[in-house]
Amino acid sequence: MLDVVVVGAGPTGLACGIELRKRGLSVELIEKGCVVNSLYNYPTNMVFFTTPELLEIGGIPMTAMNEKPTRNEALKYYRRVADHFKLHIRQYERVEFVDGEDNHFRVHSTTREGEPKVTEARKVIFSTGYYDLPNRLGVPGEELEKVIHYYREAHPYYDADVLVVGAKNSAAIAALELWWTGARVTLVHRGPEIHNHVKYWIKPNIENRIKNGEIPAYFDSTIVEILPREVLLQTPQGQVRLKNDFVFALVGYHPDFTFLERHGIRLNPDTQRPYLDPDTFETQRPGIYLAGVLVAGVHTNEIFIENGRFHGEKIAEAIRYRITDEVCPTAAPSAGDTPVRPAESGHQTP
Repeated sequence: MLDVVVVGAGPTGLACGIELRKRGLSVELIEKGCVVNSLYNYPTNMVFFTTPELLEIGGIPMTAMNEKPTRNEALKYYRRVADHFKLHIRQYERVEFVDGEDNHFRVHSTTREGEPKVTEARKVIFSTGYYDLPNRLGVPGEELEKVIHYYREAHPYYDADVLVVGAKNSAAIAALELWWTGARVTLVHRGPEIHNHVKYWIKPNIENRIKNGEIPAYFDSTIVEILPREVLLQTPQGQVRLKNDFVFALVGYHPDFTFLERHGIRLNPDTQRPYLDPDTFETQRPGIYLAGVLVAGVHTNEIFIENGRFHGEKIAEAIRYRITDEVCPTAAPSAGDTPVRPAESGHQTP
């Protein structure tokens, strides 16, 4: 039996694995895609907003050619870290469910070949991120193949009529790159303007393209229906029908709350934040811990690699004390109906 199974091998999952290994615990990571799968699916030419040292895990320095690292530099760095710590990562294996109880969980998974597997572990950490589940528009036609929730690169959309939905970083960058590549780009957003959190070197650029009429924008507007060759918008001036080949619905992503609830993890009904101990990140289901953006509920903009990477150290230290039967003063209660503090406050669960 393993000491710990970590579900997810993004930067936070890797940080958990590293900290557990440092404490002499046996651990395996199970990842449904490739290592740091979310980062792999970021736009091909993406540049991080942060500096290299804020993406580091395990005390391994990260270097970059320029002040801010690129997607490819980050991918290379996290591969190198995984090799350095000899992490056992089972890629392309999907965790279906976890049963059992504290000190004897059974993690049921399916390999890429469809082979079912069961892995026994004393503790389980969920670090599954949120990038795999895009927020939906909730309009007719959203199921059409031309509707895309992830922007990778602009070339395939040259000389096409493209609608970009959203006004945050991903939408602004996609709109600019598509326009630079020769697409006829229109932007639509339910708010009144480009979001204030758009990167400072991107925001004036997209605003100038809009001001000059190079990228038409409809603010305070929504999509009514997506058709095979058109899109119908509701604007302050009334309904507008646009010629359209592709729709980039870049309106954010969310964690798999259904997966968490299926495993007995209670969520705040308003914020979807899980009730857990804020010092150890143990949930109300003893022996199951959460790491990374999962602890933030719908407020996914609160947790990034920069702060989520520190979850691993807290969780690993708590698990080490628990497994070695020592007393951990900050650990969550592990039996009965004793209430556990929600992550967002110091109040006890009702």
